[in-house]
Amino acid sequence: MATAKKAPAKKAPAKKAAPAKKVAAKKAPAKKVVAKKAPAKKAAPAKKAAPAKKVVAKKAPAKKAAVKKAPAKKRTPNAAFMKALTPSAALASIVGNSPLPRTEVVSKLWAYIKKNKLQDAVNKRMINADAKLKEVFNKAQVSMFEMAGLIGKHLK
Repeated sequence: MATAKKAPAKKAPAKKAAPAKKVAAKKAPAKKVVAKKAPAKKAAPAKKAAPAKKVVAKKAPAKKAAVKKAPAKKRTPNAAFMKALTPSAALASIVGNSPLPRTEVVSKLWAYIKKNKLQDAVNKRMINADAKLKEVFNKAQVSMFEMAGLIGKHLK
């Protein structure tokens, strides 16, 4: 009989361990209920759990992200872009002889391109050069992205 008593003793702790797992499983749904805030008063032990505090901590980084966007200041223009540059003779026939900042030269070139309808009808990114623009670009057709680099060679 001594053997019979030992066998139930071994099974008893195993049964106690199984309900402990069920209790742990019940805590997880209680955390979800805490997030809903309605039955939070009923699940008082779940409030004391550390994961409930982590939910509050997750809201804090969202506030930090908003803080990063808040101190946006107006950009000051770069002096290099605003420096007046003298155009070459070929470029001066389009934009004028007076020294201009790089930004003004590009905007005047675009005004000339639109006025003379030199933008390609099918692919608007391409510019078809006329006689004056061929002197500047040295090509019959140029991409709008190449244009800025080609203009730089004609400014001093």
